[in-house]
Amino acid sequence: MNTKIFNPLHWKKSFLIGLLIGFIVIWFTFLDTYSLYTKYQLESQKETLIEQTSELETKTNILEKKISDFESNPDLLEKVAREEYGMRKPNETVYKIKSDKK
Repeated sequence: MNTKIFNPLHWKKSFLIGLLIGFIVIWFTFLDTYSLYTKYQLESQKETLIEQTSELETKTNILEKKISDFESNPDLLEKVAREEYGMRKPNETVYKIKSDKK
């Protein structure tokens, strides 16, 4: 049986260098803490978080505008309290009229 195949001391230098380069490429691509795969995943998470942040900032601006509208216009506040939350003034009777929309 030919034992030169299994002994790394008898391998050609070019094969050993290629094997070393292949190992280094695989290591830095997949196995390292700062591998290319990890960087790709983190970049995609970063883009998702940036999109979510911009959406939440837009919603925050809308809510801040609603708050300022309620603070400046008490009639609007009363309208929302009556329509959305069913509030009423003391000694007031509220009649709800249901319409059939088909």
